[in-house]
Amino acid sequence: MKRIGLFLLVATSSVLLVACGNNKKVSNSGSDKTELTGNDSNNSYQSLIKDGNYQVSKSSGVNQNQTNNTFNLQGFQQDLQNISKKQFSPSKYVFQEGQYISTDKAYDWLGRKSSSNPDGLNPNQPEKKVVPEYLQQIEEQDYLQPESGTNKLKGMTIGIGLNSVYYYTKEKYGAQYSKKLNDEDIEKNGKEIADKILARMRKDKATKNIPIVIALYKAAPDDSLVGGNLFAYSVNNSGDSSVKSWSKIDQKTYVLPTSGDEKIPNGNDETAFTQFKDKTQNYFPTLSGITAKAKYTNGQLSGMTISVTTQFFSYTEINSFTQYLQSAAQKYLPTGAPVEIQVGSTSGMQSYLYRGKNDKKFNVHVFTNY
Repeated sequence: MKRIGLFLLVATSSVLLVACGNNKKVSNSGSDKTELTGNDSNNSYQSLIKDGNYQVSKSSGVNQNQTNNTFNLQGFQQDLQNISKKQFSPSKYVFQEGQYISTDKAYDWLGRKSSSNPDGLNPNQPEKKVVPEYLQQIEEQDYLQPESGTNKLKGMTIGIGLNSVYYYTKEKYGAQYSKKLNDEDIEKNGKEIADKILARMRKDKATKNIPIVIALYKAAPDDSLVGGNLFAYSVNNSGDSSVKSWSKIDQKTYVLPTSGDEKIPNGNDETAFTQFKDKTQNYFPTLSGITAKAKYTNGQLSGMTISVTTQFFSYTEINSFTQYLQSAAQKYLPTGAPVEIQVGSTSGMQSYLYRGKNDKKFNVHVFTNY
């Protein structure tokens, strides 16, 4: 799992570097000395750079400390941006990491409610009683628009990450226990927490009268090879201090090949992956393994990430193998959704292939030593 996580981290970094390399839009916004990163497509947000520095989140690092599953963290942030695009179009808004929920505030909210922490959004813990913590993560994303020579906050998305399994110990440094949480209880607690967070944000002058999108995310267990999924979101207009309505999200992520009686929404997608996997392993029998993560939204494939672990070390082997992968992927893998293939060994990332939703061919990069 750690190996696959490393592949994801390196691949994500590579994509970000490519995006920066393609920057064409740079905007100086007057008195606040800001500029924009530019973007790599019409469906990606430009990000804000202020006084020569990227604006990191005011609660940076908090969510990393709240989960032992890196897939939860990455999936949470990416899914939130996809929801944000419904309300805050990348062609009109600029993205900025959260600037209004500080580290101290985030930890207070994520803690249990008590006399010493009245702002805690997890329930109080009576002595010798197991009371689950439902709230795992809080993610803030800010969306800005230019106004009077500067970029002003015009919208916000807040993600509420909820535990699907509660891990606990009965004594300090004792054995760890786990309790699977009921979906109905997860949703009920998530919506109650959303109301409280929205009311608190409305007390801040900067966020009192902006649209705020709130999304609920059911995190995967710690040992899962995939992240969790969004299951509901709400759009709260200017001044709304409580959530008026929720929209459901039908989203689920699977590991391929599936195991046991598990079935994915479209069996043809798994058949296509199996053909790709079998053909590749037939030609290159020394491969350590090929697995995939497939995400479905409303029953349709919305993205697939394939991890290939090799025992190759020479450039010529890796280059030849990547060329074959490109051909096999083009022939067998499903179209109509983004597909990325990450190739690596114990020594790190070796090559990367990607085809966007509307692309006809895969873009390929083989990593070198210079």
